[in-house]
Amino acid sequence: MEGEAERPQEQGVMAMVEMAAFVGARVVVGVSGSESGPAVLRRAAVEARRRDALLVPVIAWMASDGDSPRPLAALRQSARERLDTAMELAFDGFPEGIRVHPLVLRAEPGRALVATADRADDLLVVGGGRRGWARHIVHGTVTRHCWAHAACEVLIVPRPELPGPADRAGRQDVFAEAGPRCHAGVGYEN
Repeated sequence: MEGEAERPQEQGVMAMVEMAAFVGARVVVGVSGSESGPAVLRRAAVEARRRDALLVPVIAWMASDGDSPRPLAALRQSARERLDTAMELAFDGFPEGIRVHPLVLRAEPGRALVATADRADDLLVVGGGRRGWARHIVHGTVTRHCWAHAACEVLIVPRPELPGPADRAGRQDVFAEAGPRCHAGVGYEN
């Protein structure tokens, strides 16, 4: 069983090796279920189109240490579905007119993004994250990690203005609001 736990991580490393072999400009974008996620993806697509670059949406996942952990294959599939959902929310599918190479990686999100956007000519696009100084001091953020450790330019897309707290009380994660979609012809690298 220990070999099974390592396989997805090894596949993720192989996907990054294949990405490193790609010749040309790349725009790497972090995918999350945040409310600003669609805006971040759309901005990354604009940058990819402007630079005639490969768009690399990256979703990172980690196995939970909970009481009833799901099988790794189920966690990986769930991450793929969340990536599909994010692309559906941002573009009604995958954007047309640009090359897209989605990655599903078993890793901490900040480290996965920095490891993928490992060339000086890459562009790494991330969301501005949640506001609030206390959260940033206590927990840190993926955005801060990328800003501090990336070998390339980092574009931070500000969080869009949201309704007041009373209007947000019933809000849910955007992944919970949209069902997963599968797109024929789109391959994933694990």
